[in-house]
Amino acid sequence: MKLFSFWRSLATYRVRIALNLKGLKPEEVIDVDLMKGHQRQPAFKAVNPQMVIPALVDGEGPVLFESLAIMEYLDEVHPHPPLLPTDPRARAFVRGIAQIVACDSHPLLVPRVRNYLVGELKLDQAAVLKWIRHWVGEALDAIEAHLANDGMTGRFCCGDQPTIGDICLASQAAGAGFFEVDLKPYPTFKRVVGACMQIEAFAAAHPLKQPGAPAAVTH
Repeated sequence: MKLFSFWRSLATYRVRIALNLKGLKPEEVIDVDLMKGHQRQPAFKAVNPQMVIPALVDGEGPVLFESLAIMEYLDEVHPHPPLLPTDPRARAFVRGIAQIVACDSHPLLVPRVRNYLVGELKLDQAAVLKWIRHWVGEALDAIEAHLANDGMTGRFCCGDQPTIGDICLASQAAGAGFFEVDLKPYPTFKRVVGACMQIEAFAAAHPLKQPGAPAAVTH
């Protein structure tokens, strides 16, 4: 198994958590420095034509891409411990929480979007930061409402076992930290993420604990 990774990538953070929960360790982790544009080099474009990470090679067959797809693949191939509940409604809830993060919020924050805002739309850094905080906040508002009101939340976002929903919440919290978004208005979110971070599989996967990461990050 080979993982294409970068310490700051929130999507790769999600996959690292899933791998840790499954007790899987890639034989090789290949650093793709997004800040230096290494994702646009021909060698990586041949791995993932979209030029984003994570990408996972697992034996023969095509490269796996997109964090949610990779996590569900890992759950199907290595079913214990499960990352999705067995109840269909609970599974839909967990997938919905995960998609708010991975499909609706995080894609608006990634380097290629920030670079476009600066390079093509000529926004200054203050305007870009305002953009990021707006979309992080929109997602957090929705997540907090679901967690607090839908009757599915236990210790974790759905019951008392971590799922892909919790994995995505952890990545949302890390991103909020990078861009100094205040989490005080989101007490249920904070509580669930706190429970997640007590688990070594989550804590060890945190971006700031990866090779090459600085001691702290803002913006």
